[in-house]
Amino acid sequence: MTMLIAAAAVFVLMHLLIAGTRLRGVIVGVIGEAAYSGLFSLASVAALVWLGMAYGAARGQGEILWPLPEWGKMAQAVIQFIALMLIVPGLLTPNPTSVGQLGAVEKPASGMVRITRHPFLWGVAIWAAGHLLVNGDTPSVILFASVGLLAIAGTASIDLKRKNRLGEAWAAFAGQTSNIPFGAILSGRQSLKLGEIGWWRLALGVLVWAALFHGHGYIFGVSALP
Repeated sequence: MTMLIAAAAVFVLMHLLIAGTRLRGVIVGVIGEAAYSGLFSLASVAALVWLGMAYGAARGQGEILWPLPEWGKMAQAVIQFIALMLIVPGLLTPNPTSVGQLGAVEKPASGMVRITRHPFLWGVAIWAAGHLLVNGDTPSVILFASVGLLAIAGTASIDLKRKNRLGEAWAAFAGQTSNIPFGAILSGRQSLKLGEIGWWRLALGVLVWAALFHGHGYIFGVSALP
């Protein structure tokens, strides 16, 4: 359990205290943007692998903080569907909040970006929340709460970095979009246009959800079927 806590702390803090602060600029000034991006990506993968291995070793330990509700797995299936319909199309949509796509800030918001300028991160947060619903043991709470909180904090961190780097172009983009899903649509600054998302992106999201839903037991050893 100690190793899991340490891995979760490293994974969260390296993103919040390095990538999300002025320390990033200091490091980039010394080694350059390309070197920083490469090293940080490697460190992130290593920390994520460590977190996954620590979670695997800690499973079965700790306390059960809440039991699995009778309706939990059915609700989880719906929650994960929503999450993947943000994650998959979000990853495949041009977006200035994504790595290497700063140029997209000059284009009008469209597709998934009309819903939120952080579809991937909000999808991850929803994914984590769904897993917390059906996994009330201490190791799972540490893992999924860490990932979910980091995803939500990451939306604000990215917004700040893009604001500092892109200036007026970012202000114009942020003015027509929202961080919170559907915020810009509900406020009247945007309209929902499903056709812009691309039906192939939505279809791929459904396929990924179906594959994980039915293959969860084979891949992770725990069935997701109700």
